[in-house]
Amino acid sequence: MIVHVADDLNLVFKALADPTRRQLLDRLHQHDGQTLGELCGSLAMARQSASQHLAVLEAATLISTTWRGREKVHHLNPVPLHDIQERWIDKFERPRLRALSAIRHSAEEQAMTAQPTYVYVTYIKASPEQVWRALTDADVTARYWGHRNESDWQPGSTWQHLRTDGSGIADVTGTVLESVRPERLVITFPGSAEQRDDPSQVTFTIEPHEDIVRLTVRHDGLPTETDYQAISHGWPAVMANLKSLLETGEVLPQAPWEMQGA
Repeated sequence: MIVHVADDLNLVFKALADPTRRQLLDRLHQHDGQTLGELCGSLAMARQSASQHLAVLEAATLISTTWRGREKVHHLNPVPLHDIQERWIDKFERPRLRALSAIRHSAEEQAMTAQPTYVYVTYIKASPEQVWRALTDADVTARYWGHRNESDWQPGSTWQHLRTDGSGIADVTGTVLESVRPERLVITFPGSAEQRDDPSQVTFTIEPHEDIVRLTVRHDGLPTETDYQAISHGWPAVMANLKSLLETGEVLPQAPWEMQGA
């Protein structure tokens, strides 16, 4: 049933301002012609509360009612919404609004599918060369990481994260993407099965300031929440051991990644 709306749209805007009333309109749009009981059931709403909201909507002519026996049936009336569109939307150039809407939805979709980035920063009393060596010397990495990072560290070369038990097993095998000694090292880091075809990427940035350096570890392209949680515990533990080794000559007395929660 269609009911014509008055020129004054104040009641319509007031009715639409409430999210519960908008939800009632959504339900009637999905299934027009519902009784009070049917609307309450679909929204898990008390009858008295629903009746009050429906009265506001009816006063704004956003809904109309008919009787089916003793039951009052509610119908969506789209005319006030059409009047709002003509008066307040169409004059603002519908094609432009559609383009802006498409851009917004695209940005929202990209944000939802974007892979998270993890960043860890630490400050170390050492020179850039010392930090670079700690990242690229297999014997040094074996001391604080528990793995030997072996490569010639040239762009395009393979690097391996080898166990120190002499088994020759590499738990991670990646590629050196960028190597600028002693400032920046970028490698792929396929640390899980989900990353075999599209590995994540780790960037080490070494920035000197007088007698200290700022070491930033940035891990991009993590495909799952499990991957993100794993490196969120792993990088702080590894970097704490590296910092201890460079500043004291010794790693931490216990492996930090063995602590509960790490």
